[in-house]
Amino acid sequence: MKIFVSRQIPGTALERLTTSGHEVHISEFDRPLTDEEFLEGSQGCDAILTLLTDKLDGEVMDAIGPQLKIISNYAVGFDNINLDDASHRGIVVANTPSDEVNEAVAEHTWALLLSITRRVVEADESTKRGSYKGWEPSIFLGPSLIGKTLGIIGLGRIGTMVARRAKGFNVRVLYNKRSPDPAAEAELGIEFAELDRLLAESDFISLHVPLTNETRHMINKDSIAKMKHGTYLVNTARGPIIKEQDLVNALREGKIRGAAIDVFENEPLINPELISMENVVLTPHIASATLEARQKMGDQAVDAILAIINNQKPENMVNSEIWESRRV
Repeated sequence: MKIFVSRQIPGTALERLTTSGHEVHISEFDRPLTDEEFLEGSQGCDAILTLLTDKLDGEVMDAIGPQLKIISNYAVGFDNINLDDASHRGIVVANTPSDEVNEAVAEHTWALLLSITRRVVEADESTKRGSYKGWEPSIFLGPSLIGKTLGIIGLGRIGTMVARRAKGFNVRVLYNKRSPDPAAEAELGIEFAELDRLLAESDFISLHVPLTNETRHMINKDSIAKMKHGTYLVNTARGPIIKEQDLVNALREGKIRGAAIDVFENEPLINPELISMENVVLTPHIASATLEARQKMGDQAVDAILAIINNQKPENMVNSEIWESRRV
């Protein structure tokens, strides 16, 4: 088989591909590929290992060729791949969800929340500029978490791990999902709330929903208007869940007191007003960036390709309904 990897990934997983006896080409560019570069590398391949920065629709799949059997996406999300187009062509799509990734994102969520409420980035920059002249009682004040309310929108695996960590900070947790989760409520001491109530009562809001037509721009001027004045917002999910200009306006007006954002509406472009705001913490889509998570993601992406080579169903096949009608 002929295999294309669109970018070098950390860890040792690719060694299992390169020593598998198959023809493997790993992109020489340590950056997202242009459309032309991606097609040049992937044309004629039976398997491709992709990243979120690679956009694949039916036209791209057809250009790669009718021999393409699997797209193994080095990511939990797969909104960069037109799943319907892949399934229609009998192409297997796999992703890389794991506890290691979920734990990493949950950890980063709390890192962002603490950074924005305790103004860690502002204080660090000020100190490095030489502004620190000794202890002062009124600089870089921020709210304590204890006794406050954290609203978690989306109680999947990551949202649940965020809620579990909330116990240590003694915060009240409201959550919203399609339907209540009595088991999670009993285990974690959290409370289901309709979205409008969650928005109105939460001091801190953390987003953990997938990007769908329903969730795109769910945080907009209308939903922001329902929030408590001075709310803090954290997003480690997907950028387009927030209508970025509406967030900028709310930050400027003080409706939202601070925001900590790891993902952006038009990645890698970022609204320049967000960049200039002191009450905003920005990280470059690194919520899952632990050594352990990246190794696990690599292993899973490679495992899926090796499974197809051996005519076995990948463990993390997204479109499993086409298994019997897949390309062989």
